[in-house]
Amino acid sequence: MALIGTLSPGVGLSPMATAKPIVFVVDDDVSVRESLELLIDNEGWQPETFACAQEFLDRPRPLLPSCLLLDISLPGLNGLELQKRVAVERRDMPIIFITGYGDVPKSVQAMKAGAVEFLTKPFNDEQLLTAIRQALERSRVTLAREVEMQELRDHYASLTPRERDVMKLVVSGLLNKQVAGELGIAESTVKAHRGQVMQKMKANSVADLVKMTARLRQSAATRHSLGSV
Repeated sequence: MALIGTLSPGVGLSPMATAKPIVFVVDDDVSVRESLELLIDNEGWQPETFACAQEFLDRPRPLLPSCLLLDISLPGLNGLELQKRVAVERRDMPIIFITGYGDVPKSVQAMKAGAVEFLTKPFNDEQLLTAIRQALERSRVTLAREVEMQELRDHYASLTPRERDVMKLVVSGLLNKQVAGELGIAESTVKAHRGQVMQKMKANSVADLVKMTARLRQSAATRHSLGSV
């Protein structure tokens, strides 16, 4: 049995260290969008503003650090509902809630759902900028992990079915002779397959393979629970 039931094709992730991070703004107040756009631009980030949640969702996911400034009260899909979508579809995008209403229950709900900050209008610019910097750093870390995980999936996908069989038995602790017996092949053939596995997976030891296997299984379980496998 393969380590991963279904390997999704790569999403084309690549490091974009020189690209400006994007700060998205979803707010139905045009004056708020304009003032935030200016503030964000002055800090050297890319601002992108939207009047409603659907406009934002129609924008393809960016493959670089980003965060979302989100109003609670929006026409159509509200801020808390959009937060649920983002948590599933764009997990690398932290959310900072901004609202004109000091609604404590909604604030608690938003923070419990993973928002990094909840600010009430009018808010202090420096307080917002600090929250954005922290959110973008979190996004960078998450994206880096995602890139690393996708590379690991790609390495595994490059293995032949037989190489996967050998890898599974090797990480279970069997010696080459035992693997050969399990698969009904020569020990020399096992050694050859094992060498290919180590090379393709970019592993330096069996211990590395064990760790990689655990990460692949954990990733597959997470993706399955999110409905992406």
